[in-house]
Amino acid sequence: MPDNLFSLPDPISIPVEGVEATYPVGRIFCVGRNYAAHAAEMGNEVDREAPFYFTKSAPNAVLSGATVPYPPGTENFHHEMELAVAIGKSVFRANSAEAMEAVYAYGCALDMTRRDLQIRERNKQRPWDLGKDLENGTVFAPLTRSADWAPSDSKRIHLSVNGEVRQDATLEELIWKIDEIICHLSGFYHLRPGDLILTGTPAGVGPVQAGDVLEGGIDGLQPISLTLTP
Repeated sequence: MPDNLFSLPDPISIPVEGVEATYPVGRIFCVGRNYAAHAAEMGNEVDREAPFYFTKSAPNAVLSGATVPYPPGTENFHHEMELAVAIGKSVFRANSAEAMEAVYAYGCALDMTRRDLQIRERNKQRPWDLGKDLENGTVFAPLTRSADWAPSDSKRIHLSVNGEVRQDATLEELIWKIDEIICHLSGFYHLRPGDLILTGTPAGVGPVQAGDVLEGGIDGLQPISLTLTP
């Protein structure tokens, strides 16, 4: 077999609570407009017929605690706090029980967004990639295995910037629940270990600046943080 012309950077692996081995990041699927209040603040109505998705690149992801530069090409960089679902078992065309059996772990995540570029491209009916799939634009906290944590409606999801609370909701506000998302998404993809699903963000998204410190959490999961530099 011929040698490669060059080496590619290894995708990140996420620590797992109570496990020595880490969880390698493969594909990242993101659910759009999965909290009605967030859709409303963005001037959109929720499509309740089916969830919809965009993707983010694994090499662009970083771990919680990272210090990263404010990204180029934007003047309106937004935070989005999310629940991440880590798949640990291959599943295709799942029913509800199979969907939940396929979940290996859960964790906190940030879906950072160049909002001005996302809106500009969306208004021109173009893909959102410049707004969503940016370097250092997905952040993952350590995962907690599904045997040790469940996404009950009462769990609080929140994010603060420099100590000021920006997002504060509960998982009850999820329009499409975890099993429904996996059932639907697995009708289009053979989901496999290494796949992560970001399940959407609650209301309260907003701009951040160089020098800001972001801290978020979901009840019972490891917290998440990100620091921005010039």
